[in-house]
Amino acid sequence: GQAVEVKVDAYPSKIFHGKIDSFQAGTGSRFSVLPSENATGNYVKVVQRVPVKIVFEETPDDIQLLAPGMSVEPSVKVR
Repeated sequence: GQAVEVKVDAYPSKIFHGKIDSFQAGTGSRFSVLPSENATGNYVKVVQRVPVKIVFEETPDDIQLLAPGMSVEPSVKVR
């Protein structure tokens, strides 16, 4: 239930707020909703992906802007 601020690369001026619901112990593409494709020119910001489920505190008015697979930068508020 840690608080999270989510910045979406496609919309740098917007910040979405939520809380961590769960995360998986495994990393890598086999656990990912969208497996990575190792095509030439493929760019992934992080070395490993850790699947984390973030739930919005309230449904944002502009939720239609978000889609699975978008690059985001979550910031977790640690107690």
